[in-house]
Amino acid sequence: MEVELVRLSKVISRALRHRPEAIGITLDRNGWCDVHALIDALIKHGTPITREQLDVIVRGNDKARFALSEDGARIRAQQGHSVEVDLQLRPKIPPPVLYHGTVAEHLESIRKAGLLPMKRHHVHLSRDSKTAADVGARRGKPVILLVDAYRMHRDGHRFFLSGNGVWLVEKVPPQYLTS
Repeated sequence: MEVELVRLSKVISRALRHRPEAIGITLDRNGWCDVHALIDALIKHGTPITREQLDVIVRGNDKARFALSEDGARIRAQQGHSVEVDLQLRPKIPPPVLYHGTVAEHLESIRKAGLLPMKRHHVHLSRDSKTAADVGARRGKPVILLVDAYRMHRDGHRFFLSGNGVWLVEKVPPQYLTS
């Protein structure tokens, strides 16, 4: 995706996941926003965008961060919200092992407290180590943690699978982690 579309994607992500009020949009209880309201609000707040650009961003985002409603009239972020939304995700049985990418400077606190959602609603886990490495690499040299999802699920932890394939869980206690 070209540089301008990446920048626009980040602005949209911030609005749909964290700060809808900053550009004057409202998300419904399931995180959806009217596409035209989003475009109008972005333009009004100095981020010109066309419907065609928005469609390219939704289709071309390598992480499938956004979803359009079946009729194309509404848009939402697939996961990663810090604002309260109900994505209507249902519990799923995870694969036996999931992965989390981080950096070495966080390992000590992770070993003590486990993986916590911080300002988000869930911890994000990847199905493969490459994706986890890509996530960790955003903050430096990645360290990949293995999550014993089989044992967590057996012990009563609920997992959810977002529309873009990211596994979500409330937290990962340290006893389920290895590096």
